[in-house]
Amino acid sequence: MYLDCERSRLMSTFPPIADYGFLSNCEQNCLVAPDGSVEWLCLPRPDSPSVFGALLDRAAGLFRFGPGNTHVPQHRRYVPGTMVLETTWQTPTGWMVVQDFLAMGPVQHEGRRPDYHRAPADFGAVGALVRVATCISGRVEVAVNCAPLFDYGRTGGTWSYQGDGYDAMTIAAAEGDVHLDLAGTVPLGVLGARCYGRTSLAEGQSAFVALSWGGGHVPASQEEAFSALNCTVDFWRGWLSSAKIPDHPWKTYLDRSALTLKGLSYAPTGAIMAASTTSLPETWGGARNWDYRFTWIRDSAFMLRSLYRLGFDWEAIEYWGFVIDAVRGEDLHRKPELQIMYGIGGERDLTEHTLDHLSGYRGARPVRVGNGAWNQQQHDVWGMILDALDVQFRYGAGQIVAPVWEGLATFVEAALQHWHEPDQGIWEVRGDPKHFTASKMMCWVAASRGADLAEERGDEERAKRWRAGADEIRAEILDKGVSERGVFRQHYETDDLDASLLLLPIMGFLPPDDKRIRATVLAIADELTDDGLVLRYRVEGTDTGFAGKEGTFTICSFWLVTTLAMIGETERARALCQKLLSFAGPLQLYAEEIDTSTGEHLGNFPQAFTHLALIEAVSLLIESDQPANRAASFG
Repeated sequence: MYLDCERSRLMSTFPPIADYGFLSNCEQNCLVAPDGSVEWLCLPRPDSPSVFGALLDRAAGLFRFGPGNTHVPQHRRYVPGTMVLETTWQTPTGWMVVQDFLAMGPVQHEGRRPDYHRAPADFGAVGALVRVATCISGRVEVAVNCAPLFDYGRTGGTWSYQGDGYDAMTIAAAEGDVHLDLAGTVPLGVLGARCYGRTSLAEGQSAFVALSWGGGHVPASQEEAFSALNCTVDFWRGWLSSAKIPDHPWKTYLDRSALTLKGLSYAPTGAIMAASTTSLPETWGGARNWDYRFTWIRDSAFMLRSLYRLGFDWEAIEYWGFVIDAVRGEDLHRKPELQIMYGIGGERDLTEHTLDHLSGYRGARPVRVGNGAWNQQQHDVWGMILDALDVQFRYGAGQIVAPVWEGLATFVEAALQHWHEPDQGIWEVRGDPKHFTASKMMCWVAASRGADLAEERGDEERAKRWRAGADEIRAEILDKGVSERGVFRQHYETDDLDASLLLLPIMGFLPPDDKRIRATVLAIADELTDDGLVLRYRVEGTDTGFAGKEGTFTICSFWLVTTLAMIGETERARALCQKLLSFAGPLQLYAEEIDTSTGEHLGNFPQAFTHLALIEAVSLLIESDQPANRAASFG
């Protein structure tokens, strides 16, 4: 009884994961709770220790800006086409709108940054979180409560005034070199570890605060705050205007997914993070809590395909640049070292440790930093990077220079050398290695895509040898990876299903009209789902290394939409897609999983891979709709 009461208390103090707003300037990002509190901000990079960490422990720091006597907003939305969060408040005495944004502004090219490896754009991160409140009716009081705790809540600091007035303060961590400046039009004071203040606004009046940590131009007046708002809105809308997104009722989901992927990018290197958070639980109160603030090679082909599909060629090229840098380093002649994931600066050692002083989101512990899967043996990685290379090469990003080609050829050779061996699989299970069918298939992808590319380059010897290797892998999968009922199996020692098998038609292992592909897709739809949404696997039949159930994996559900459409089950695919879109968070964002019993999102947030799978599935269905739509418009 006590544990049930404690869990209920924890759930009531933490907002649902999907209710957080996500802000980004492509160098930092943060999460804003519905009550106006910034509960997650890491500095100076998104994978650095948190400055505000209330997301993972209610005592680990937050920054609230909103009405002092109201905590439930009337409405929240993004300013359309942007990463500017707009919250409307109704208070007992009036109405107020708050606009929150990580400011974007003109880049001052005063000197080269040693951490900036990509070509700087004309506009970039200012290094400031700007919050603007405007009274739109009656009279309102706006309050500031800024309580940073550095190093994941372990280190405090001391506030001090700047200048002669009460409108600017600064704080530096007692240890480390992170410091924050808070300034604006609200008079400020100090109460223990927090900086606080309040001011009253009549209809038409505004107030702002700007929290800054960088060297960019930070708004110093109300006029400059509105100018920064307009500049940030223009930046995001200008970026989105280059997208090739069709006019369709589902367009807003594609817009938000594109903006989210851009927001998860790290401009200095071109990396795109899997998610902005660590340790949001995949199971309520469970131990499946991972750090996702890294780049997985597995995402690469899907990332490039989606970026090119939507018309973001520049982002695709820069992301590919990050992948090459991470794998090769700065020396193109150095032997490449491929692992399943890298830090957003190309770091290789992502050793995992726990933060035992943090209570975790809704009591889910441990809180982890780093990711212990970084040095796992996962055979899909060779296929994923060769598929990414194939996507990049076919879309005209330029010829592959000889040193890079020779290095990438070693990945095909590695796939052909190791495909016979068991591995941890695409889901990074921490149990014993198995002969996972999807892993074998991805080795086939490595050899098949490698052979295609070798043929295009005139490398006939490799093309012939790699094609023969691909044929050998395919033959074994068709012999050992199919059950007696003609359905692909999770691994060679079981007839259990696995959602990763949906990649077989997506990756072109067999054509969609193959009876084994059709049987597998329908079996997953009928037998590996919970209320129509897809599970990765049945936990009772898979040695994951952890106890407890999982939610449905939204990535896999969108894969099912794609594969149902591929096998001709278009209406079933459309119905599932509509259901998945109805599960989107209030701001059209997705975490990793969905609990079908409550509709709540589980896992790290927002999740890039989920939005990638959404882009692929929704785009495919929109394309299938277009002939009918054109006919209707002229009917």
